[in-house]
Amino acid sequence: MRNFRRSYYNVFSRVYDAFVALHSGDAQNYLRRFFSTQVPVETGNRVLDICTGTGTLLLYLREKVGIDGIVVGVDFSRGMLEVSRDKITTYKNIHLIECDVGFLPFRDNIFDAVTCSHAFYELKGETQDRVLKEIVRILKPGSSFLMMEHDVPESPIIRFLFYVRLFSMGAKRAVSILRHEQKTLEKYFDHVKKINAPGGKSKIMVCHFI
Repeated sequence: MRNFRRSYYNVFSRVYDAFVALHSGDAQNYLRRFFSTQVPVETGNRVLDICTGTGTLLLYLREKVGIDGIVVGVDFSRGMLEVSRDKITTYKNIHLIECDVGFLPFRDNIFDAVTCSHAFYELKGETQDRVLKEIVRILKPGSSFLMMEHDVPESPIIRFLFYVRLFSMGAKRAVSILRHEQKTLEKYFDHVKKINAPGGKSKIMVCHFI
């Protein structure tokens, strides 16, 4: 199944940016830029983007940490990373790593923030739990995890694709996330708040621990 999912995303990488723009109604990547403004990092910090996909968010994160900071994007799809590499080729402090996000290859307490954009819902239930534990492990004390996801779309076609994507993690887990998303995150973080992104089609969950 994992090899099938990897192959699927390798192919999907060719149209991924267009799909996300259609789903979120954001052809100009305004949402990704807005998301980056909510990430509490500054010049010289380290930030990790998990399930980075085609890497659009990495460029905005680099604007925040500057040339002295470090931005890392991880994904298990080589196809996604190849598209991402074409976008970041001129930036020396953006790094891409192919890996399983449930087993992140980083030491403890190393990142000032971790982000995930339009990808967390696609992780299987047990993988979600592992990822959240890994995020807590690699974040510095007092740092934050921010997750942007789609709210339920109004368009019937896009709503159908949304549910197909969501239920790929398993029906029980999908229902749990839809109904108890904040409680799920509060198992790992001391403070969780929701920010409605401009346009009303996406939301940002800001998770912080002491």
